[in-house]
Amino acid sequence: MKRKSAHCITRRRFVGTSAALGGFTLIPSGVLAQVGRPGANERFVVAHIGVGGMGGVHLGNMLQYQKEGKVRIAAVCDVDEKRLADAASKAGPGVDPYRDYRYILQRKDIDAVLIATPDHWHGVQAAHACESGKHVYVEKPSSVTIEEGKAMVAAARTNKVAVQVGAQGRTGKGAWQTCRAIRNGIVGTVRRVECWHYANPVDGNPVPDCEPPASLDWDMWLGPLPWRPYNPRYCPGVFRWFLESGGGQIRDRGAHQFSTILWCMNADKQISFTVDAKGTPPTKGLWDCPVDMEVVYEFKNPDWTLVWGQPGNKVGKTEFGQTFKGDKGQLILEWEGAYRGAEPDAVNFKLPPGGQEVYRTDEYADFNMNHKADWFKSIREGHLRPAVDIEVAHRTATLCILGNISYILGRKLAWDGEKQQVVGDEQANRLLSRPQRFPYIL
Repeated sequence: MKRKSAHCITRRRFVGTSAALGGFTLIPSGVLAQVGRPGANERFVVAHIGVGGMGGVHLGNMLQYQKEGKVRIAAVCDVDEKRLADAASKAGPGVDPYRDYRYILQRKDIDAVLIATPDHWHGVQAAHACESGKHVYVEKPSSVTIEEGKAMVAAARTNKVAVQVGAQGRTGKGAWQTCRAIRNGIVGTVRRVECWHYANPVDGNPVPDCEPPASLDWDMWLGPLPWRPYNPRYCPGVFRWFLESGGGQIRDRGAHQFSTILWCMNADKQISFTVDAKGTPPTKGLWDCPVDMEVVYEFKNPDWTLVWGQPGNKVGKTEFGQTFKGDKGQLILEWEGAYRGAEPDAVNFKLPPGGQEVYRTDEYADFNMNHKADWFKSIREGHLRPAVDIEVAHRTATLCILGNISYILGRKLAWDGEKQQVVGDEQANRLLSRPQRFPYIL
């Protein structure tokens, strides 16, 4: 089958397109379906940006939705031609492949995009998608800098689109059962939550720089990051072990765990806190994330402590989780409450008379499908605030990012959530943003 050739663009054409598009502000908000409506033929028209790893999971979910007549997949995009070809084959006839995501954002027939690119691309691509009037599902963590997160929130609000971030705990059954139990006093007043998680890996077998695979557009993969020669230790999935791009376990799994913890603690609006991180740096290889790490967050009014332990005190049976410690006992939640179920005490918990019920989406048994159903629901109903709205995700990512900044600087930081600045620390505030490489910029 003959497909469009847009995915085969050259570097020169990319830069030319960037200039022509005027800094990526592509389509005025409002050219698509009106807020609260799915678009033409009562179906959402969707496109995928990044189709490896979780991107493949998202594509599978959308294929199921397509079978149910709820969406139509219009396009797929990836910087690796092998992955792109595989995704296009799975998506079927009539789905256009692209290597440059901006061609997708130019299309007025597309209502929404699902972004599953490496973390350093999330902020730029999500903000540009919002500016083009498209609803966004973007993988966690929402951003790699505080300034990117602020830009994402502003883009979503200004352009009146729904942005769901892929921290599925808040639509997972286990997290819901744990949340309603914690909020209704199963262990009394919780003053401390402790996470455990296995260590970051060490690059024990460094290799020299080399030419990138023929199928990979290395310049596009780097995107906003500074230019560097290709090395197999940079990608695909191992970007996670660089503070600059992936941020290690705390910015990856922490985005899941912290989101669920804030929900259970009803603490989304506790946006100011202190953070104190200590860690053990690797002694060899390219990867620079700390091997072991402990980060202590202190919140006020109400007062409670959050501890990221890497490895921490493993009290559960699986690789990671958290313990809610109250004045009447403690409750464990393995993972973040999506991939693993709640403890029996939470599963069997009976809501007391006058108790507080918490939000639950249960359209699908599969939590990934459920998370997307919640996103679509927010669009159809017009409130544009899904379970892990971009503002919630930005506040969660702020915890993760500041944990790494505290580790880098080797000192305790006080975060003013209203001003979104570190109090009295100019050096720390300079690390809240960083230059982006043209033309891959906000």
